[in-house]
Amino acid sequence: MERYELVVIGSGPSGRRAAIQAAKWNKRVLVIEKSPAIGGVSVHTGTLPSKTLRETVLNLSGWRERTFYGKSYRVKDNITSDDLLERLNMTLSHEVETLEHQFVRNKVDWLHGLAHFVDSHTLEVVHDDGESTKIHGDKILIATGTHPFRPDYIPFNGTTIIDSDEIIELKNLPRSMAVIGAGVIGIEYATIFSALDVAVTVIEPRDSMLDFIDREIIDEFMHLLRLQNVTFRFGQPVEEIETTDNGSHIVHLKNKRLVKADMVLFSAGRMGATSKLGLEAAGVTTDHRGRLKVNENFQTDVPHIYAAGDVIGFPSLASTSMEQGRIVACHAFDQDAYDAPEYFPYGIYAVPEISTVGMSEEEVQERGIPYECGICHFRETARGQIMGLETGMMKLIFSLKTHRLLGVHIVGEGATELIHIGQAVLNLKGTLEYFVENTFNYPTLAEAYKVAALDAWNRMP
Repeated sequence: MERYELVVIGSGPSGRRAAIQAAKWNKRVLVIEKSPAIGGVSVHTGTLPSKTLRETVLNLSGWRERTFYGKSYRVKDNITSDDLLERLNMTLSHEVETLEHQFVRNKVDWLHGLAHFVDSHTLEVVHDDGESTKIHGDKILIATGTHPFRPDYIPFNGTTIIDSDEIIELKNLPRSMAVIGAGVIGIEYATIFSALDVAVTVIEPRDSMLDFIDREIIDEFMHLLRLQNVTFRFGQPVEEIETTDNGSHIVHLKNKRLVKADMVLFSAGRMGATSKLGLEAAGVTTDHRGRLKVNENFQTDVPHIYAAGDVIGFPSLASTSMEQGRIVACHAFDQDAYDAPEYFPYGIYAVPEISTVGMSEEEVQERGIPYECGICHFRETARGQIMGLETGMMKLIFSLKTHRLLGVHIVGEGATELIHIGQAVLNLKGTLEYFVENTFNYPTLAEAYKVAALDAWNRMP
């Protein structure tokens, strides 16, 4: 039986980062991946596919140029699913090649097969041909990620009633779509298809969406989506999905309202991909969604078995998962792990983008901190005018007492890139004066920081 100092189950962001970090300390590391290619959900069905589809849609539809040339402007008149998938496959192939090279360069072994625990230190890996291999791991990291939640009352068919993993295998573009679930994934795909002029209805059983985002940003975001022909149905669970004789679908809501659509995307939650791991043999338990509970060092109830990434739940971001993987490797091999910064950014790759770091206005109010906000609309900047931006805004929140930056919230073009300036100032405990007194390249969207800071300054007593 092969023995490794670290065995990682899953090759997503957290698993890769832990494996490579441990290998850099000359530890013997094995990554087990059930798919034929490494990368995990992040590369093959989640993060990269959705972002690649978004960029492809914006390019082919001419979305960014419509302010100049009118709403009917198109770079390509008849966009097909083949057009979208061509660029997607190219991007994913390049990423897999890069990841495989990282493993080779750092001397990380990897094995294709489905792993399950025999005991707390032993894994059996079953290969496609039915043969199996047993592996001993001194330390084991579970980084298997998640898969879509698929309730019994949704009649999935893989073509017109689909989950968020199946959407990247789309054969035809619909004229109308119902998206069940207004979480990050649902909203991203709803807005991507809306940019293709698909009529989209978002159905959410709760009365609100994206509750971890500043409410003012969400209000602006929803206003923009309604202008893009996105309809919202909040507070109404789905009771049934009916298929008509012509192949379209009618979604029945609890309040007896009906939503007709050519395609239904169900994206209301995900499950930890742990059901086939045989965790009971290792003494590890999960919650009702298959997620693993861990401590601050990402250890499960069994100290030498760790878990990281989406399989442990919130925040389920590729960026934070990588950091979790690094901390696992540091703790497992008694290496110093520098403390992660207090604040990390969220990015929602919708159309338009949303990105946020630090406290929302609601959180500041809950803590009783005297504060003031400053706002800049992108159309107020020279760069915004050059780019033809009619929408987009930045909101900065400052402490009245210390002038420290408390939160940065952006909706609009380039939000996920712009956020890092605010992230640096926030984690370095910077103040309003940084933005007012520093010089920014002109013309840039980054100037919005200065405009928003001056707006807050003018409001301060």
